[in-house]
Amino acid sequence: MTNKILPILLLFFCFACSPKLDKETYKKYQNSGQEITTNVQAVLLSNVGKAIQTGGPEYAVEFCNLEASSIVDSLNGVYDCEISRVSAKNRNPKNALNSEQEKQMWQLFAEEQLADTVLQSGHGLVYYKPIRTGMPACLKCHGSTETNINAATKQKLEELYPNDLATGYKLNDFRGLWKVEFKPEM
Repeated sequence: MTNKILPILLLFFCFACSPKLDKETYKKYQNSGQEITTNVQAVLLSNVGKAIQTGGPEYAVEFCNLEASSIVDSLNGVYDCEISRVSAKNRNPKNALNSEQEKQMWQLFAEEQLADTVLQSGHGLVYYKPIRTGMPACLKCHGSTETNINAATKQKLEELYPNDLATGYKLNDFRGLWKVEFKPEM
C-alpha cells in the first residue's frame, strides 16, 4: 500500500508548490521535449555507433568521455534550451541527481509512474523523459561486467570513470532521465 502512496505524494509535492500549467502549454512543451530528446538521442547514438565501428566498445567509452557532453551542449543552442542527462547510477559525475526535484522525478520514473512529464520550475518549464538501454549495443558498455562488457572496455571504464555506477543493466532497463530546461517566455 505505501509503495503506491509514495509516488502519488511525491507527484503532489512536485505540483503543489508551482502554478498549474494549462493543457495547451503542457502539450506544447511535452511535444517539444519529445522532439528534442528524440533528436539528441539519435545524434548521440549515431556517434556512439560510429565509435563502436571504428574501435570497438572501449573506443566508444573514450569517445563518450571526450565528446558526449559537448555534443549535447552544442544542441542546446540549436533548440534554445538546456539539455542534460541525469541518473542515480551515473557514469559521469556531472550527470548525478543534484536537486530534490530530480530525485523525486527519478523515483517516479523508476517505479514507472510516468512516461514523460513537464513541470514548472521557478519561472521556466522542465521536461523529463526516461532513458532506457534500448539496444543490445548499449550493454557493451552498460551491461553486466561479468557477461556483457569485455576486458578492454572494463579497463577503459575503470581508467576514465573510476566511480562508474552505470553498469549492470539489462535490455530496456531504465537507466537515466533526459532533462530539458526551457527558457521562460517573456
